[in-house]
Amino acid sequence: MELYNRPAHELQRLLQRKDISCRELTESVLRRADAVDSSVCAYLTRLNDQALEQADAIDERIAAGEAITPFMGIPLALKDNLCTDGIETTCASRILKGFRPPYDATVVHKLRKTNAIFVGKTNLDEFAMGSSTENSAFFPTRNPWNTSTVPGGSSGGSTAAVAAGAAIAALGSDTGGSIRQPASFCGVVGMKPTYGRVSRYGLIAFASSLDQIGPITHDVTDCAHLLNVISGHDPMDSTSIDQPVPDYGAFLIPEVKGLRVGVPREFFAQGVEPPVADAVWKAIRLLEEKGAVVEECSTPCAEYGLPVYYIIAPAEASSNLARYDGVQYGHRTAEDVDVVGLYQKTRKEGFGHEVKHRIMLGTYALSSGYYDAYYLKASRVRTLIKQDFERAFQKHDVLICPTCPTVAFTLGEKTGDPLQMKLSDVCTIPVNIAGLPGISLPCGFHEGLPIGLQIIGKPLDEGTIFRTAYAYEQATEWHSQRAPL
Repeated sequence: MELYNRPAHELQRLLQRKDISCRELTESVLRRADAVDSSVCAYLTRLNDQALEQADAIDERIAAGEAITPFMGIPLALKDNLCTDGIETTCASRILKGFRPPYDATVVHKLRKTNAIFVGKTNLDEFAMGSSTENSAFFPTRNPWNTSTVPGGSSGGSTAAVAAGAAIAALGSDTGGSIRQPASFCGVVGMKPTYGRVSRYGLIAFASSLDQIGPITHDVTDCAHLLNVISGHDPMDSTSIDQPVPDYGAFLIPEVKGLRVGVPREFFAQGVEPPVADAVWKAIRLLEEKGAVVEECSTPCAEYGLPVYYIIAPAEASSNLARYDGVQYGHRTAEDVDVVGLYQKTRKEGFGHEVKHRIMLGTYALSSGYYDAYYLKASRVRTLIKQDFERAFQKHDVLICPTCPTVAFTLGEKTGDPLQMKLSDVCTIPVNIAGLPGISLPCGFHEGLPIGLQIIGKPLDEGTIFRTAYAYEQATEWHSQRAPL
């Protein structure tokens, strides 16, 4: 297997033994990115020269006897809504074209400390608002398994880069499924941690009570190790949880005997295609054969996740995106207008259709006379969804369901049907609403496209999710499949 297609934990053993050099590895990934990115379009910014300089410096340290630390010398990609000191960060929006933050996001800073190598910033739906990475202001990203289909969104660039071998691993953000849904479509592993487990400092905000940063990798082992690196309390983020971070690697055992698995029936009823449901049920039965105790359960309020999300998320977006006014940073209209005209023209020119749509929805939901009817009611239903999950977890250790109702759809297929586009996230959104951790990993194929298995856990219990996912992964070969690009 080519170096660019191997997981990080294998590559680090090769680096430690000096079987390969960091420069060889980095050049392998950069060559692969050069070869495939004209087809996949995963990257907005490439950092080739910086990456090779980092690789040479790391090779010198290894030659001097320095021990390899997790993700040292591993080429990674970063979603372009994570601030990177001095490197353009656009959120795939014209309003931030040319913006170079003067600081790193906390997760970026933590990765720099491990001596990870950054190969580029990846494409996304503008301000992470979308399910297909077709809403980028610059160009759509394509799925490496079939370039006529979407990679999912909004972290489509990060997942496509990993699936195509143009990065060994990546970071994305997940507001309503934006890591797990594209991970499902692209046949990789993606995790949304518990809300507050990973610092959001330096993540350009979409919906602050829902956003979480998480890892995207080839396998569960890399996912656990990368989450270890980026997790932990951060005083720069007031929502960051001040709790010890366990060693997630300790949960990577292929043993699920006695594990209580709940299967929420509502997640199989909302337009889930039969081949997807069949693949997920086969995965559940395999875990049962390995000793897990499987039982169907119910989370009745989860069906309201979609309408709740599309009130709360746009409302928070309306507030968060008010800062883009053309005064301090980012795009500013060239027209000679008064201050009100400056705001209006700048935002009209800088924001795309989907962002404007969500700002208007959110502003309406928060407006006088409508706040109680929409935002307040949605917040109350949010509590009911959370309580449903709490009751389910009194009897079960994890919940298992599809990540998405379908496999990846064709580019342009759903752009004219906003409801169908939004239904792509129907299985992932309730997890964000409740602030829970969840992972997607491959569990099969339909018409040559990957199917994702979603495992949901209790708050701060990512370890049990990893244990379940690892046991399934070790009993199958889906994670070893690579896109035939």
